[in-house]
Amino acid sequence: NGRILVAGGGSAAVSSTAELYDTSAQSWLAANPMSAGRTMHTATLLGNGKVLVVGGVGLSTAELYDPVTGAWSATGALSTTRSQHAATLLGSGKVLVTGGFDGASQLSTAEIYDPSAGTWAMANPMGAARDRHSAVVLVNGQVLAAGGRGVGGALSTAELYNPATGSWAPTGAMTTARERHTAALLPNGKVFAAAGNDGTG
Repeated sequence: NGRILVAGGGSAAVSSTAELYDTSAQSWLAANPMSAGRTMHTATLLGNGKVLVVGGVGLSTAELYDPVTGAWSATGALSTTRSQHAATLLGSGKVLVTGGFDGASQLSTAEIYDPSAGTWAMANPMGAARDRHSAVVLVNGQVLAAGGRGVGGALSTAELYNPATGSWAPTGAMTTARERHTAALLPNGKVFAAAGNDGTG
């Protein structure tokens, strides 16, 4: 409907509140709150128009926002708590969640959410444990996971996920280690990665 959903966040106090930005009226509206306070979670727009909100610090739960009714509903939970992970909508309509932090260490594991069943299934793990990374769907349908924070600090490495085979393969590394950066698919099919933290600033 053209509105933008902002949900959760916070630092000292974690919020469950949500708001909607109306782009035509250029104003904010209160939305129903989530069932749980979340920070460092992900929100993914699904093909059916609902929004899948996943994880957050100390959480393995997920919930769905329905823009038609304005209501939140619980859906299948992850196999482990995840924050600072990446969530990517695949061409199949499923959602790939990669890496993250479980409260003790960075994760290399990945899970796939099926909106039609409301369930999660384990996917093959990445070659490297990473959180605070980027994940972008390429023109060929593969997912490029790049950078992030590993066990030893910021990463420059990248890898590709092939949904057809479910496998990961290493690809060229970035020239600079980056975590908490942004990455975007350009019209020419290339990916632009910008800013972030290299471990020193």
